[in-house]
Amino acid sequence: MYHAILPEGQIVCERYDHTDDGLELYDADDNFLAFVPYSNLHALLDEEIYEADDRSVM
Repeated sequence: MYHAILPEGQIVCERYDHTDDGLELYDADDNFLAFVPYSNLHALLDEEIYEADDRSVM
């Protein structure tokens, strides 16, 4: 799982695809969740990294 960190929160997704303008996020059933422009994306974190570090990512 991945966490897409945005200015207004985060979106948890199972996988993502890069496009020219941003990321397309998908759930475990391969349903489209959201398109996130690179300009709005603060970070994309693997869940293992996200849970292993107690520091804030914001």
